[in-house]
Amino acid sequence: MGWAILVINFAIASIQLNGFKLGPIVNAFLINIYLLKFFYWETGYFNTLDITLDRAGYYLCWGCLTWVQVFYAFPAYFLVAHPTKVSNPGSFAILVFGLLSVILNYMADYQKEKFKASGGECSIWGRRAEFIPVEYKTHQGKTKKSKLLISGFWGLSRHMNYVFELMLALSWSLPAIGYGVFPFFYFIFLVILLVHRTFRDDEKCVAKYGEGWKEYCKQVPYRMLPFLF
Repeated sequence: MGWAILVINFAIASIQLNGFKLGPIVNAFLINIYLLKFFYWETGYFNTLDITLDRAGYYLCWGCLTWVQVFYAFPAYFLVAHPTKVSNPGSFAILVFGLLSVILNYMADYQKEKFKASGGECSIWGRRAEFIPVEYKTHQGKTKKSKLLISGFWGLSRHMNYVFELMLALSWSLPAIGYGVFPFFYFIFLVILLVHRTFRDDEKCVAKYGEGWKEYCKQVPYRMLPFLF
């Protein structure tokens, strides 16, 4: 919640110091809409790499309690001392781009949650969901079966949701465009973080699913951007 409150305070401070501009408001609004989506979809977060691999140790707890509040709010903080150079119509266009990113991000998450909740017996984009059956062993040595979704956004790339996350990060950094690279430090950090995470995810999944994961990678060859990466 610190992130949400800080960006609202920074938007108010920017307006008080620099006059009314849509840029700081768009920044704070998009971040809070994203966080609202996050809390609404909180149960889905339990299946992410943060929980399944990193666990609630120092890395994750320190990041959420300290790093997020300071670094993730930096574009909003930057706009307090540096008035936005983006016009109000331009800020509105950024708002539309950001909202589209939120919707796409939610749709990608919803597809996977729907698939898991139905055991694969569902339709995505008007067609029966396709998947690759895989097996894995638990820590107790028991063999279990699972399914890897290859329909919808999850058939375009293995981490299409990361692309939408980056679009969102870009959208709330864009109101500070025109001041060099500094307002985009968070976006650059997130690019590095998520690209690195795709490799970590591959290592974890090939160890867990073995040949099943290799077959999945053949069916969905791109990590994030279809036809590029």
